[in-house]
Amino acid sequence: MTDGIINFYKPTGMTSQTAVNIVKRLTGAKKAGHCGTLDPLACGVIPIMLGAAVKASEYLTDHDKTYIAGIKLGVTTDSGDITGTELSRYEGELPSFEQLCRAAKGFVGEIMQIPPMYSALKRDGQKLVDLARQGITVEREARKITVYSIEPFQKEDGFYMTVSCSRGTYIRTLCEDIGAALGCGATMSYLERAVVGDFKKEDSFTEEDIKKGDYTLIPVEEVFPYPPLTLPEFYDRLFANGQAISAKKLGIREDTGTRYKIYGKDGFYAIAEITEKDGEKVLKCVKFFLPAQI
Repeated sequence: MTDGIINFYKPTGMTSQTAVNIVKRLTGAKKAGHCGTLDPLACGVIPIMLGAAVKASEYLTDHDKTYIAGIKLGVTTDSGDITGTELSRYEGELPSFEQLCRAAKGFVGEIMQIPPMYSALKRDGQKLVDLARQGITVEREARKITVYSIEPFQKEDGFYMTVSCSRGTYIRTLCEDIGAALGCGATMSYLERAVVGDFKKEDSFTEEDIKKGDYTLIPVEEVFPYPPLTLPEFYDRLFANGQAISAKKLGIREDTGTRYKIYGKDGFYAIAEITEKDGEKVLKCVKFFLPAQI
């Protein structure tokens, strides 16, 4: 069975679900999923989870990210990127690169950002992007995000920015907000996700790599920053059957909230946490990833 994570590089024009389907088919995995949708316009890193690793999706969504974004000054669109319908065009002299750099500095740190309509967020079970394509706009609450750094740079075809940010940051909205601050408007012209947590562009694999079998399947346990714990056989049997185990009997003195990667005779199979039950510290399962071989 194929269990693990592939650091996939999605090309421009491919949907995130298509990327999942391609990797699933090429690896023969029974289940597959991703965390962190990339729009078809965007290219870059999208970790794809296979088999039992699909259960780890909720633990991979909080990662910080780094993007390379193109910003086109003087134009606004309904989607916030160049694929959308043009809404306005600035007729005056466009700001210089130096002015862009100064404006971008004002968006570094903790800021409030209103998610765009063209996003995968849901309202009453419907994606905002689907509502937007029907011409429907709904009110969205501003959310606190963190932009760790913005580093603008120039290429022959225009202005770009390297943006390091927290989960939930919308780069198209950031481009629009910078354009508004400059007084000329702006839209996102290009987007590449270069880093998602520990998953980096330079370590990613393309569809062609996977076709040739030239890829690395990352074991699911590597995404968890918890210490490993192998239980004695007797307690392993109890734990694998869902029972909480006395921390004292296991010789564990750590505080409640401490988590471990649990290993059996055939390797990793669960995440556990120290909690309290009837005034006693116990080791309790948080999630099983694979059936324990006991």
